[in-house]
Amino acid sequence: MATRKKERSPHQFDMTVLNDMDRFHLVQNVLDRVPQLGDEIAYVKQEMQDKLIRHKQYIRENGMDMPKIRNWEWEMDKK
Repeated sequence: MATRKKERSPHQFDMTVLNDMDRFHLVQNVLDRVPQLGDEIAYVKQEMQDKLIRHKQYIRENGMDMPKIRNWEWEMDKK
């Protein structure tokens, strides 16, 4: 009898990463589409890539989004 590997379901932010719709991919896409920024944006693109790598490692090790992502709340001005 074949056994099926139990797979975890992706979390909310993880799903956006898997679909390249997270903030890190979006920043990279903008930088790729604005040629006037020149070569000086390479470090920003690398920083976004590093954040994606850290995110994926955290998910793999902990099975959930990073606390900074998981606990994020929208802050609105309360005037």
